[in-house]
Amino acid sequence: MTIKALIVEDEKPAAEHLVRLLHESDHELSVLHITDSVSQTVRWFKNNPAPDIMFLDIQLADGLSFEIFRQVDILCPVIFTTAFGEYAIKAFKINSVDYLLKPVGLDELNFALDKFRGQNLQSSSNRMLGKNLEVLMQKMAKQYKSRYIVNIGPRIKAIESTHISCFFSLEKSTFLCTDTGKTYDISYSLDQLEAQLDPGQFFRISRKHIVNIEAIQEIITYSSSRFKLIIKGSDDENILVSRRKISDFKEWLEK
Repeated sequence: MTIKALIVEDEKPAAEHLVRLLHESDHELSVLHITDSVSQTVRWFKNNPAPDIMFLDIQLADGLSFEIFRQVDILCPVIFTTAFGEYAIKAFKINSVDYLLKPVGLDELNFALDKFRGQNLQSSSNRMLGKNLEVLMQKMAKQYKSRYIVNIGPRIKAIESTHISCFFSLEKSTFLCTDTGKTYDISYSLDQLEAQLDPGQFFRISRKHIVNIEAIQEIITYSSSRFKLIIKGSDDENILVSRRKISDFKEWLEK
């Protein structure tokens, strides 16, 4: 029997990668649709029959995925995909939730699908999943996104946030720059990134830049009310702290 799957994922490279792996897996599977937000997923469930299984990212463009369970009944099994760290993985295990750590591997995917095939997972207990997930997210309130998925040709790669020197926007696109000088485009806006990143490590210095405190090599007085930053791995000579951010930036440095 063909497994009918819904993918809920707001990182385009991660979604495309998962689709490729599903087609390469040991199971006959059809991807019904890909949604990228809480609101879009809720609309999909209200207008379509439930899938056999759902692959669900935790952090979506417009909020955390437990909001979906608040708005609609989810009666299908769920496999979470996450970029959270070890603490979160332990929490998923405790709450008996299947998960795949990004970037997803084929062996791990096959194992999860084998488990799905071997168990009768579709039950009323899934009605409690949203509530359990909300409790889990409360436990993880101080957990920030630890890696980002990027495209490298036909492959994808996970970039640890500790190796990201800065994020910047250019011509309506968003990019990350690593401490080795590599630049990749990503599917998040700077506003979304600002909510996902550890504020002790990253600071938004302007409308165009978010910087990693560990990547700041020099701070140069640019004018009486602005600073210019030299960032490890970046050749951008115009990374400026905006006037209205100067006071908060100084406070952030001291912390």
